[in-house]
Amino acid sequence: MAKSNSTDFTLNGLDDLFSTQEERDNGSIPKIRDIDISLIDDFPDHPFKVAENEELYELADSIKEQGVLIPAIVRPKENGRYEMIAGHRRKRASELAELNTLRCIVSDLDNDAATIIMVDTNLRQRQQILPSEKAKAYRMRADALNHRGKRSDLTLVPVGLKFSREQLAEETGESQTQIQRYMRLNNLVSELLEFVDEGKIGLRPAVELSYLDEERQRDVVDMIDESECFPSHAQTIRMRKAFDEGKLTRDDVIDIMSEEKPNQMEKITIRRDDIKKFIPKSVKPDQTQKFICDAVKYYAKHLERKREQAR
Repeated sequence: MAKSNSTDFTLNGLDDLFSTQEERDNGSIPKIRDIDISLIDDFPDHPFKVAENEELYELADSIKEQGVLIPAIVRPKENGRYEMIAGHRRKRASELAELNTLRCIVSDLDNDAATIIMVDTNLRQRQQILPSEKAKAYRMRADALNHRGKRSDLTLVPVGLKFSREQLAEETGESQTQIQRYMRLNNLVSELLEFVDEGKIGLRPAVELSYLDEERQRDVVDMIDESECFPSHAQTIRMRKAFDEGKLTRDDVIDIMSEEKPNQMEKITIRRDDIKKFIPKSVKPDQTQKFICDAVKYYAKHLERKREQAR
């Protein structure tokens, strides 16, 4: 009985989300069906990866025991097949659980509405999202919204979804500037985008690199492969500035990336207690570093004189 109440609650919420008032008045609302998994195709250019990880296997075990608690969302295709909108992980987990069918909400959505729902549901439900996934998802959503804004046949507007960039920022907890940064990642070559996903290149340096053309980006990739070092934010700013001025060559990329970065320089730490007895009291705290450097230079000259005397 409790299961039935839960289903009724879910259905009511989904009716509001995926139907217009006219459809609800006419009784034409999305249907829930058990669909053969072999008939469900992935969403075209789906930006979110389905990782074969421990969480997916746990979901498969849960589905094997309890079934799919939250239906996937699909739309019908002309050839009698269906297109997945939300539920790619549930579909894969159901396959791992050796099920033949998947509980789905079937809704006749247009391309733009389907894209918006696909992105929004994944952003809300997924705990970990790669930068490349955000980049593609935000771009697809923006394109869909832009296309819908140029149309007049908006009869299938999902009630309750937030469309504007400002509201997307509110939903994700990221600023509009941050969202724009993620969208710039779509201009990176695949190798650089992979480095961003792996955390080897930060978001801001990646954004600067996204303004270089493909040839210069591949020069950066070649340097990374050769030196096993990644460009700093400051270096990427310099490369972008030179590129914008039409002055960035392959040699320039090599020169800039060959420079030693502050975070690559060896740091020497000296405990004050170890040297304070050698520093005169007349030396002020802000003069300590200069005193030590002068002392090291003096000692280096002393060693050089001893070497010369020994010859």
